[in-house]
Amino acid sequence: MDYKNYIAKRVLFGIVLFLLLLVVSLYALSHGGYECSIQGAFMAMIGKGDEKAYLVIWNIRLPRVIAGILVGASLAVSGAVMQGLLRNPLASPFTMGVSHGAMFGASLAIILGAGYLESSGRIILNNSYTIVLFAFLGAISAALVILSLAKLKSLSPEAIILAGVAMSALFTALTTLVQYFADELQLAAMVYWSFGDLGRATWRENTILMGVFILVLGYFVLRSWDLNAAVMGDEVAKSVGVDVEKVRLTSTFLATLATATSVAFVGVIGFVGLIAPHMIRLLFGEDYRFLIPLSCLLGALLLLTADTLARLAFSPMTLPVGVITSFLGAPMFIYLLIRMEGGR
Repeated sequence: MDYKNYIAKRVLFGIVLFLLLLVVSLYALSHGGYECSIQGAFMAMIGKGDEKAYLVIWNIRLPRVIAGILVGASLAVSGAVMQGLLRNPLASPFTMGVSHGAMFGASLAIILGAGYLESSGRIILNNSYTIVLFAFLGAISAALVILSLAKLKSLSPEAIILAGVAMSALFTALTTLVQYFADELQLAAMVYWSFGDLGRATWRENTILMGVFILVLGYFVLRSWDLNAAVMGDEVAKSVGVDVEKVRLTSTFLATLATATSVAFVGVIGFVGLIAPHMIRLLFGEDYRFLIPLSCLLGALLLLTADTLARLAFSPMTLPVGVITSFLGAPMFIYLLIRMEGGR
């Protein structure tokens, strides 16, 4: 009976999160510069109703909502896995230098001519796929260097985190160097890119994001028992037949891949990968069978809510979603840290 209650609470919470995500999605689809009812948004999604609503929903809002769900879920599940495998509550793929590597890659692409257009005082990137490619390569390169060292030198989880700090410092220095030689418009374009913006995602980007997310999530769900064992410590994991080094390296690479893909397409969005897994841990513990799917749902809900607030709070001006997640995430993170320390 206790085990059934254990399962039922987590399943029920997952259903509640899914329903909340559905409500926020419908609200985001129906509100903005062009207002329509939730019923009107739903009719537009199935190809009926007003033609203007159909164009707005399918070409602008629905890709943005899907991007918010996919990116939020990807960041959350990546953070959940990294925190457990590296045995550090502050660990995330960004600890591996992903955001700093992506910023360097994007800055390098801009100064090499991927460039910008200035339209009515607004910076618009004019060769976005080149910038995306450079950002992705920069993001993934930091993790590949660290994982190669971990494989060759059998680095401990603590050493992996320190190597990530070193790579972050290196990419920060390289980005500063590139920005030093940039002109004013190039520098503005670099800063503009660094702001997280779900509006950059189109159906093509969402298809790639979904493919990577399904691959990563599928692996983590199948390996949830191995992840549970790895969290207990290397000796415990090995005693039950888990190749902990292989699981750690593969999982870290896949978590970084999901984050690098997200960052390359929509820019840097902080705190989602830290806050969502911690909230689930505080409520339901460390069981990865439930931690992974619940973190995905909560991460998607947090990011989509933040993006909706960013769009509507100062309409018609749209704030960068990364600013909203930082404003919401920082005090919440401090509260979680105090609660965790108070429980000891």
